[in-house]
Amino acid sequence: MTPQETARACAAAMWAEDRASQGLGMRLDHAGPGEAVLSMRVRDDMVNGHGSCHGGFIFALADSAFAFACNAYDQRAVAQHCAVTFLRPGKRGEVLTARAVERVRGGRSGLYDVTVTDPEGQVVAEFRGHSRTVPGTVLAGEGGSAPGRTEPA
Repeated sequence: MTPQETARACAAAMWAEDRASQGLGMRLDHAGPGEAVLSMRVRDDMVNGHGSCHGGFIFALADSAFAFACNAYDQRAVAQHCAVTFLRPGKRGEVLTARAVERVRGGRSGLYDVTVTDPEGQVVAEFRGHSRTVPGTVLAGEGGSAPGRTEPA
């Protein structure tokens, strides 16, 4: 498998089991080696008391993009540390887009930046995630074979 094929297969395997991202209405728009793009429409039930998207949902979108980017090599990776800076509000009805990019990966650690933008391309938030690999692979799981998978949307 090429690195791109591996990344897509890992994304499809993870997407098939990712009830959280799917439940929030996220879409997996792109997956590649060390990168991912996810999008999410801000629903009425995601709006806070100020009338803007609750920061927890913006964080969740960025965190999901980070997860797909750092698991693209068929080595299980989890978040070790994440931080987010909110720069402008996401608005009800907008589709927010999170673009994750690998900055460095070595040993068991990785560093990823995720930019969340609104439909006009304005930056809503910047997220930095530190990953740590753990035993197991994405495609075969931990000591078993992976169930049948389908390609992400």
